[in-house]
Amino acid sequence: MANSCMTADFGIVFDCDGVLLDSMGMWHALDDRLAARVGAVFTEADRDFVTSGTLLESGRYIHERFGAADTAQDVVDIIMHDMLEFYTNEVQPKPGVMALVQELSERGIPMGVASSTPSPLLRTGLATAGLASYMRAIVSVDDLGTSKREPLVYDTVRAALGTARERTWGIEDSLYAIRTLASAGYRTLAVYDSEIAGDATSLAGLADCCIMSFEDFTAASLIGLMSDAPASEVSPKP
Repeated sequence: MANSCMTADFGIVFDCDGVLLDSMGMWHALDDRLAARVGAVFTEADRDFVTSGTLLESGRYIHERFGAADTAQDVVDIIMHDMLEFYTNEVQPKPGVMALVQELSERGIPMGVASSTPSPLLRTGLATAGLASYMRAIVSVDDLGTSKREPLVYDTVRAALGTARERTWGIEDSLYAIRTLASAGYRTLAVYDSEIAGDATSLAGLADCCIMSFEDFTAASLIGLMSDAPASEVSPKP
């Protein structure tokens, strides 16, 4: 859907949940329901592991630590069933996202998605929200047998965009993912979503730029940031 009115030598790799889709509340509620089934309450360490792990890793962790379901795969199946219903019928873009993505597309900025969400949920959610057609690549860590603790998923999307690492911006809400991107040489924009993913102070301390929402952060602001424009031309929310 991108036109050729402007061609840039930089690109954008978006996270999905918590950045493009307003979905993390559903994931956190699901975690709590699973824990409640076995009479447990997630600690901060439990949430950190589940947030940073793949769905299979999380299912195995919840099964082994709390005794949820008969097998780890049963936990995964429960999560997949509940989340597919949500992604098919209810999920919405986060505020400001649709306008931002549409304008970036009109300006010819190549975009893709790198996510820890399983591919069937990821693609369904992006399609339901009307965002899938704007992305040159949509890649789940499960497609690659990896996690966001290493940069392979970002590199795979970047290859589809055809941009160099130092000219590619990773946009994430999770502190651990920002750390992976920064260590690999990507530029980083943190978008605050929840304290579970990362508090605003920690995100701002690690990322090149941190904003609280896309509502007041336009495509022009993002392009100015990516182009290393003077700070006066970029207006992220504090």
